[in-house]
Amino acid sequence: MATAGKTTSNWVVDIQKKVEAVDLNTEEKQWSRQAIYQVPSCIKDLNNKAYKPQVVSFGPYHNGEPQLLPMEEHKQRALVHFLKRPNNKSLEHYLGELASVEEQLRTTYQTLDKRWNDKDVFLQLMMVDGCFMLEILRVATEQSSDYAKTDPIFSNHGMLYTLPYIKRDMLMLENQLPLLVLEKLNSSNPRSTTDNPTQVNKLVLQFFGSKAQAPTTLGLHSLDLYRQSMLSGQVPRSSPQKEEPSSEIIRSAMELNEAGIRFKKNKSGSLKEITFHNGVLSLPVIVVDDATEYMFLNIMAFERLHVDAGNEVTAYVFFMDNIIDSAKDVSLLHSKGIIQNALGSDKAVAKLFNSLSKDVVLDPESSLDDVHNRVNKYCRKSWNMWRANLIHTYFRSPWAFLSLVAAIFLIVLTVAQTFYSIYPYYKPREDSSSSSPPTIFAPPPALSPQ
Repeated sequence: MATAGKTTSNWVVDIQKKVEAVDLNTEEKQWSRQAIYQVPSCIKDLNNKAYKPQVVSFGPYHNGEPQLLPMEEHKQRALVHFLKRPNNKSLEHYLGELASVEEQLRTTYQTLDKRWNDKDVFLQLMMVDGCFMLEILRVATEQSSDYAKTDPIFSNHGMLYTLPYIKRDMLMLENQLPLLVLEKLNSSNPRSTTDNPTQVNKLVLQFFGSKAQAPTTLGLHSLDLYRQSMLSGQVPRSSPQKEEPSSEIIRSAMELNEAGIRFKKNKSGSLKEITFHNGVLSLPVIVVDDATEYMFLNIMAFERLHVDAGNEVTAYVFFMDNIIDSAKDVSLLHSKGIIQNALGSDKAVAKLFNSLSKDVVLDPESSLDDVHNRVNKYCRKSWNMWRANLIHTYFRSPWAFLSLVAAIFLIVLTVAQTFYSIYPYYKPREDSSSSSPPTIFAPPPALSPQ
């Protein structure tokens, strides 16, 4: 009992010390530095494969896993090639550059195992993984290589068959490397400019095939930068209507089409540029392939875990899930050029979007809430429904339109014929009632014969 009482007393003292040491500014700095997270089980259990790298690890979270060990040999070769390149400096120089920002790199990760407490081990990880990522970016974007033509990773053959898996692994939230590492390694590159953050950002965006302009501020990591590229561009928004967030679920694309709403692809491709005006819903073009599911799930997890990330991608996925219920909806959006289906099956695309928003928490002040309200308000107007039914019924094909014209012509002829048949009977009576009675003269007397 005495031991239990002493333990409780120690616990009370420890808590009291923590209470006295509370500093909101320190806590705010601590949380704001984090940018690379371990996905919680409540999210990961829905699709564990989507958050797990398949061929290469970047950073500490998946380092040393058995299925990723074969790539470690190639990382070492990339490091050697990086260091032997003319004008590049010594290994000690780069380790010193990374050591100068070690604390900043550490705090980028949400949690770290005890084995990474060793400074040398942690800096070695940053150096090896950073060089490998930088070499992958350089070879893939510059189309030039000083590696052997038979290299399993950095040759044309390796780029063709291995690069797609590496690219997908670079978009896993748990598999991120701070871009600050790449900036430090790239700073001594003779081809680098004085604006290293922009150059690293541009290199990453080129690798992912993005045409978005590289931001001048260094991205947190490749996933963050890719997300920014998806949201690039600004749309002149109408003044937001001060309404309560809509509790209605937006209708499917086919139902919206039946209600008279037309679909149109926007020009920029930004997920932020979803607008609704005069019955036209403008949506960005999206290519749906095998990596789409993993990409969206990891970006949505990042938005959920990172306080300053925003919720634009999550709102977009939620919006698309609402308007896509079946393969017919996908087919309609595909016919408008909005969905480019690389999965082959419209049903597979519909299933994909329906699964993405499972257990998603949507911000009530979502950027798409205004569009949501406008679409529902448009659908509730009976005139729009009547006009849409008329158009879909009689103007969908030229034969239906000709039938409608012929029917209207026959009705007009029938009405005209009826009018002119009845008109003569009513017109004289109408004239006689409005004038004085006619004078009747007696016939002249007959002449008698003489």
